Amino acid sequence: MNLNQRPPRSPRVRLGGYVILPRLLDKCRAELEGTVGDYHYNCPLDKRFFKFAGVDAEALKLEVAKGLGDGALLGWINANAAQGREDWEIAQWSAVREAAAPADNESRAFVSELAAGAGGAEREDIATWFDILDLDDHASYGGKS
Repeated sequence: MNLNQRPPRSPRVRLGGYVILPRLLDKCRAELEGTVGDYHYNCPLDKRFFKFAGVDAEALKLEVAKGLGDGALLGWINANAAQGREDWEIAQWSAVREAAAPADNESRAFVSELAAGAGGAEREDIATWFDILDLDDHASYGGKS
């Protein structure tokens, strides 16, 4: 996983129903390999997953270091989560995270600035945190908005 060559998976991609999880696994693998680029494992977005799932970021990182695949890591998460979440809870949490938008003026200004820098200043469809992450990933690797 070399995040100097391509972005991590979109935060919208799900594993076990969880948004964010495949992206944070990509960042964790890249961090372990020294190819994380400008990305950060256990960033504020990742921490939302860790808090909801009740999993420790460093404990998961130790599992990722064993070379386990996504399915095995999901199994470990489910077995070691402090809160055993039901499918409906995961689905609701994921839907809320996917729809989350900047809630204060400072955050909205940050997103607007980031969107403008990624070529999306005129786009009306950039509203959520996931929208801006997808746009930024696309633009950072040579895509056009």
